[in-house]
Amino acid sequence: MSEFRIDQITNQSGSRGPDIAGITTFTGTSGMVMPSGPTEYRGGRGRGVFAGGITPADSDIIDYVTIATLGNATDFGNLSGAKRGSAAAASSTRGLVFGGLSGPSLQNTIEYITISATGNSFDFGDLTEATWTVAGLSNNVRAVCVGGGSPLPDVNMDYVTIASLGNASDFGDTTFPTQGPAACASPTRGIHAGGVTPGFNLNAIGYITISTTGNAQDFGDLTVAREGPAGLSNSIRGVFGSGDTPAKLNVIDYITIASLGDAQNFGDLSYTNSYIGATASQTRGLFAGGYSPFTNNVEFITISTTGDTTDYGDLTVARGFVAGCSDAHGGLGD
Repeated sequence: MSEFRIDQITNQSGSRGPDIAGITTFTGTSGMVMPSGPTEYRGGRGRGVFAGGITPADSDIIDYVTIATLGNATDFGNLSGAKRGSAAAASSTRGLVFGGLSGPSLQNTIEYITISATGNSFDFGDLTEATWTVAGLSNNVRAVCVGGGSPLPDVNMDYVTIASLGNASDFGDTTFPTQGPAACASPTRGIHAGGVTPGFNLNAIGYITISTTGNAQDFGDLTVAREGPAGLSNSIRGVFGSGDTPAKLNVIDYITIASLGDAQNFGDLSYTNSYIGATASQTRGLFAGGYSPFTNNVEFITISTTGDTTDYGDLTVARGFVAGCSDAHGGLGD
């Protein structure tokens, strides 16, 4: 056992306290006041992760950020191989990356990381089919991989139990074949929105109950039909940014997840793009990267309000078709 005799602990820059993981004990004579406020502002949780993409070469890079702060992303580790168009989802401890395209080869792999640590990904299992341009959503128990191309737009939804290892099982079908949709979740309900199907872009929004299995049902429509939007949420509100009509967009829409109805305008990104990454805490949403042109932009919104994005920092490498997740997103509750 170690003994600390100190007045103050900060991180290396002195800007905030350290992140402490594992089993920690404290003994003192002056008492101790427990921290308060949202989890993502107290340390421990609140990390966002962005995985894979295209630079224009396929990428195996995993970056991370602390969502509540501002600054550039930091290297986390690497995927098992370079790929683009994967999906990501997470519990409060584990992040998953589904599928993707590596060169000309579609992938059926599922990989996982421990979000509070850093390091390379590990094998989790396989999807029911190889696919890319998929979307991911989750609560704290179950993750669902939605839509994608195998190689044509698909209705398939697979699910896994995040805390275990193993192959995915069939969940049901989306409301429409869709490649390049967005997705997000509350602890109860999963949402998929937009994408492309043969002949036209989609504005449709569908929903599922995550704890069950079955086909998605109609929720409403986005303000603009588009391919390749990015989705994020807190437990109440889902937000969808950017996309391709085929003109690149900077529009951001939002919905109230527990209700049904059409999306409303939230604001705008500072740049027009598609196939960007997105992730969130209960307070803040991040949009990162982009495909055309390749960008390393990271921008943020406050989810409970409306308005345009604000600069957050940069990814370590400019890239599009990025998969994003966090350990504090809307599907996990408070």
